[in-house]
Amino acid sequence: MAALRNLSMVIGAAVAALGSVLFIAWNRYVPGRRRWRRRAGYELEYRQQCGQDNCLDRQILVLGLDGAGKSSIIHALSTNTTRSSSAPTHGFNTAQILSQGLRIELLEVGGSQNLRTYWTQYLKKTHIIVFVVDSTDDIRLQLARHELHRLLEESPQLPLMVLANKQDCKCALTISDISAELSLHRIQGLREVTLLGTSAVYDGHGGSTSLQTVRSMLEERLHKIKESEENKSPKQPL
Repeated sequence: MAALRNLSMVIGAAVAALGSVLFIAWNRYVPGRRRWRRRAGYELEYRQQCGQDNCLDRQILVLGLDGAGKSSIIHALSTNTTRSSSAPTHGFNTAQILSQGLRIELLEVGGSQNLRTYWTQYLKKTHIIVFVVDSTDDIRLQLARHELHRLLEESPQLPLMVLANKQDCKCALTISDISAELSLHRIQGLREVTLLGTSAVYDGHGGSTSLQTVRSMLEERLHKIKESEENKSPKQPL
């Protein structure tokens, strides 16, 4: 019976992994098939801001190891509410917010080992990387550092925001400890890097940064990118 249970677990894990891979391939190669999780009032806000689809699309890629709190972060950023727990993301988690003519997609790809392989495939459409770290998981910080720097090698220009999550926990490492563990000094000056402490459960707890402040910072950076793109585009003759 034990052998059958083990076999069942192995088969279940393989099926889950295959399903995640197929979902990633479908999402990437078949245009217009994304399913958005929209908050109440989104449709009205969309009509008011975008009219006849006048909003520009921008993407924030939210990554990190499994269990870091990525889904809770996305939920808080898009709804301005917190929740105590979230189910693990086995494929994708998405949300959409509007900001003064920008339609911003928050796209999370799961952080399990079989999904981390596909992180780099979503960099081409990304404007900002948000990397979420569990501040209490000191055992896996070395793995988080490895995955982060591997990712950054593929995207030398993209701005990076690191969120040291779970700062509400007594055993959480400090922001300076997180910076050292992730070797952020190696990339300072090579790209725009922001490190913030957060709590997706008790928003703004202690010295952590409010997630709405995080959202405002992300929106501000995306608007600056938009302005930079407009300044580089050729002027139309009068």
